[in-house]
Amino acid sequence: MAETDKERYERNFADLLQELRVAQTGVQILFAFLLTLPFSARFTEVTQFQKTVYVVTLLTVAGAAALLIAPVAYHRVLFQRGRKAELVRSAHRLASAGLVFMLVAIVSAVLLITDFILARWLSLLFSGLTAAWLLLLWLMLPVLRRDDRG
Repeated sequence: MAETDKERYERNFADLLQELRVAQTGVQILFAFLLTLPFSARFTEVTQFQKTVYVVTLLTVAGAAALLIAPVAYHRVLFQRGRKAELVRSAHRLASAGLVFMLVAIVSAVLLITDFILARWLSLLFSGLTAAWLLLLWLMLPVLRRDDRG
């Protein structure tokens, strides 16, 4: 039996919520870690560059959290108003933007930590490799497989 539009939107939204649960956990762990850093004893030793990277990381993880949680708030506002199609489209965009923010936050966190313990050039190298790895896994491979029927 063919799936109706309403059933498809319900399924798509349920799938999206499952995906968001995974992403939100990662965001929450990184956010919690970042919130504790300024209160650690060695934070006074960070350079101005590291402070700037810290702020970028903190703000991008906060942005990721906001974007990844937004579909839940969106659903609450539109609940039982017959606008599931709009909700699914908007939630998809919010989740996609949240993943972009999460990518920047992860790369920035790698840069922050590696710059604290390694030479700057190595921290930049490892951060660049992290960005390339995430782009490969989160974007390039899925795009290459999108039309693959096998």
